[in-house]
Amino acid sequence: MSSNFTKVENPVLVVEGKQADNERLKAESDYLRGTIKEDLQDRMTGGFTSDNFQLIRTHGMYQQDDRDIRAERQKQKLEPLHNVMLRARLPGGIINPTQWLAIDKFADDYTSYGSIRLTTRQTFQFHGVLKPNIKLMHQTLNSVGLDSIATAGDVNRNVLCTSNPVESELHQEAYEWATKLSEHLLPKTRAYAEIWLDEEKVETTEADEIEPILGSNYLPRKFKTTVVIPPNNDIDVHANDLNFVAISEGGKLVGFNVLVGGGLAMTHGDNSTYPRCADDFGFISKEDTLAVAAAVVTVQRDWGNRVNRKNAKTKYTLDRVGVDTFKAEVEKRAGVEFSESRSYEFTHRGDSFGWVEGIDGKHHLTLFIENGRILDSERADFAGKTLKTGMREIAKIHKGDFRLTANQNLIVAGVAEADKAVIEQLARDHGLLNDGVSNQRKASMACVAFPTCPLAMAEAERYLPTLVDDVETILEKNGLKDESIILRVTGCPNGCGRAMLAEIGLVGKGPGKYNMYLGSDLAGSRVPKLYKENVDEAGVLSEIDALSARWSAERNDNEAFGDFVIRAGIVEQVIVSFKDFHHA
Repeated sequence: MSSNFTKVENPVLVVEGKQADNERLKAESDYLRGTIKEDLQDRMTGGFTSDNFQLIRTHGMYQQDDRDIRAERQKQKLEPLHNVMLRARLPGGIINPTQWLAIDKFADDYTSYGSIRLTTRQTFQFHGVLKPNIKLMHQTLNSVGLDSIATAGDVNRNVLCTSNPVESELHQEAYEWATKLSEHLLPKTRAYAEIWLDEEKVETTEADEIEPILGSNYLPRKFKTTVVIPPNNDIDVHANDLNFVAISEGGKLVGFNVLVGGGLAMTHGDNSTYPRCADDFGFISKEDTLAVAAAVVTVQRDWGNRVNRKNAKTKYTLDRVGVDTFKAEVEKRAGVEFSESRSYEFTHRGDSFGWVEGIDGKHHLTLFIENGRILDSERADFAGKTLKTGMREIAKIHKGDFRLTANQNLIVAGVAEADKAVIEQLARDHGLLNDGVSNQRKASMACVAFPTCPLAMAEAERYLPTLVDDVETILEKNGLKDESIILRVTGCPNGCGRAMLAEIGLVGKGPGKYNMYLGSDLAGSRVPKLYKENVDEAGVLSEIDALSARWSAERNDNEAFGDFVIRAGIVEQVIVSFKDFHHA
């Protein structure tokens, strides 16, 4: 399931050498302020310059441009059409109707695409916000109790939590811990409030301990935390640095198993980078949660690689110093000893669609949102879908809350019996609820990629709908119409669409070309293996056709695709060491 605990002889706790330039940048930033405030006033460029290009990430934003028109603007001797993407901080993915209506209006009035994007980080993103509107964006969020603090950059990012719509009391307690973790691990600097909310700067001295957990240079690399309720691994624990697996007795939370060191990003051809599943450190009582979280973060802060950013994530620190060494240091700093892991099992991933009734008697409607894109559009693939209008109309009357899932879907939660019919009708009228969506489409996911992501090498979000159309046809031809394969597409190997925990993962290698990985499991506890390199779109379909035909003819009873390709010897089962991961 994950790498065995390792003991490293004479472990290197701190990597020596010239530090990456990001370390200089953070040290000189005056606790993430930089000169963002001044740069914001510079209207000679639509972008941010120098260090501020990186620093705005710790405020929840990435500078982007429309890559579809980049070449044309170059011909016209214009700079790229710079804009920012903002990712909100939304622990556990919960947002209320008033907040939804506010972000809906901002998306209409001030974004280039008019859409709200639900992300694999269980939050929403605005895309295409121009420089003159950035401050208004932050102030709009603040007016309804939201922000984007630390949703990007070398900090702990948005904390995920299982979107369990049934065990309502357990979910509520798990969600509260996700919120506590988010607040506990947030940067303490007031830079965000000063720059975006016009809060007056409070002068500090070197003796003031501004960042007791994150430190003056913050973390060596991004850090991701989750809270998950078995048996549904709907947030993919093995994609994250720190995970709290809820252990309950009699429906009440008693504590967590703590999993550390997961991560999916890699670099094509660089054998020093690899995806890795998290290790289970053991069980803690819930009262020790914040102390253990802070200890894991501070160990990674002090021991993480600040020389080579490609090897700076927690997963590499564990493999360099040894899991047992890392765990012992966490126990020492937290003043907590891990006990033996409690029994749990992940049996499935993904979301359960349609209506379910919670134990509190309230009803919850999970809506499938392809690629997480909520908009009204005349495009052919959105024909008859006015998703954004539909969500607005539901938000106007809904008395509960909304839960965004880590699979880019949305739950209308806490619906009284008397309100079910009108909410369902609105969802159907606007294309938010469609009984004809296949199991395969529900099991498929992609990152944003083109035209906004500067790292994209190949299409992902725009490719996925037609890819799924073709896969549906293939499955039906092979007698598998009601079956599904966990299928994920990413435009590059950075892991945003979690392709490296898919039964079929397509990772962009170049325009129209993908590396094809096979063999994760339904529980999300196995990294898939490289099957074919640099395959074009026609080749992808040919391979899926041949593989699904074999799956149909040779599978055991109810055998999942990922398990079949391993049993049949199509790909190897076990990576003895994640360091030996096969790159293309």
